[in-house]
Amino acid sequence: MINYDFDLPYERRGTDSEKWRAFGNEVLPLWVADMDFPAPPAVLQALHERVAHGIFGYGGVTAELSEAICHRLWEHYHWTVTPDQLLFLPGLVSGLNISCRAVCPPGAGVLVQTPIYPPFLSAPVNQGLHLNIAELLVTRSKQWLHYSIDYNAFEAAIQSHTRLFMLCNPHNPVGRCYTREELINLAEICTRNDLIICSDEIHCDLLLENSSHLPIASLSLEIAKRCITLMAPSKTFNIAGLYCGFAIIQNPSLRKQYQLAAQGIVPEVNLLGLTAALAAYKNGETWHKELMVYLNGNRNFFTDYVQEHLPMLRTTIPEGTFLAWLNCSATGIIGNQHEFFLNQAKVALNDGQRFGQGGNDFVRLNFGCSRSTLTQALMQMKFALATLN
Repeated sequence: MINYDFDLPYERRGTDSEKWRAFGNEVLPLWVADMDFPAPPAVLQALHERVAHGIFGYGGVTAELSEAICHRLWEHYHWTVTPDQLLFLPGLVSGLNISCRAVCPPGAGVLVQTPIYPPFLSAPVNQGLHLNIAELLVTRSKQWLHYSIDYNAFEAAIQSHTRLFMLCNPHNPVGRCYTREELINLAEICTRNDLIICSDEIHCDLLLENSSHLPIASLSLEIAKRCITLMAPSKTFNIAGLYCGFAIIQNPSLRKQYQLAAQGIVPEVNLLGLTAALAAYKNGETWHKELMVYLNGNRNFFTDYVQEHLPMLRTTIPEGTFLAWLNCSATGIIGNQHEFFLNQAKVALNDGQRFGQGGNDFVRLNFGCSRSTLTQALMQMKFALATLN
């Protein structure tokens, strides 16, 4: 029985929503990766109770939250993590930047797989480091795109100065959930080349249909020694604006390096974020299961619509996340595809060029919204493309 009405549209115009205010009231925003659904009732109740207390002095991470996370990691992945191996962060973008700062000396290299979430490209540059790029392989079957790892290109991209590999799994924007074999192959190459692995796994609970997630650090104790794993409740429970995430670092020496790199620069986690995280992990699972049913329906509706009404587009069929990656090279759009859909369809998507090599001619679409919003946006895209013919 469905208890939560994800079909119910919520008015976010006129609020502080970055997603809904960036492009004006006439535009449907399917870009930045937050969903248009209220957080789980358990989270809202916990926040109301915390606000009603009325005192907002300095807070801190409770043993209850740390233990809830460790229990979840064991329950989901049979991965044994202890509370002392958790470092809390105000966001995973800061987590990427701290990883670069902690692991790499000046002038070192950081390896990334493109196309990739833009902060993977900016974090090394922020720290004065070099980007080493291994582009993912893409194959096409009819309208569908599938991405895989080119291991030869991956190893060839590792230079003598490369110290860190930043992995995105599930991958944003292409929606891959990497298999055990793929992760073992990546870990073996990193071990052979003595690279630390920073794995951003923020979408690990957003698994579509029969997909599964495996943290790369859970493969073995030896691999865990060279891993920094980043996770958060923010995408799963739609509480990104509360800024609460965490790093899992099981190697004591690496954990100390990470703490020193963040010291005096990175603030503590927002106390309301800690409240929301605990409520989400302890009492949000029923809501989460129903969310995934809805997101699966949205993913399938989206791919069916593209197949039937937008044959000039090529798209991934995401295994995880609520993001689709659309190739527009056969549409006849002249100029920037993001700007075309923004100006002609009044739909805001992410510009693929910002995702690095392999992003030209692409846009990213967020289907974490009501079915009616998704339908209207796709119809507007269809009509705009029809004007090109």
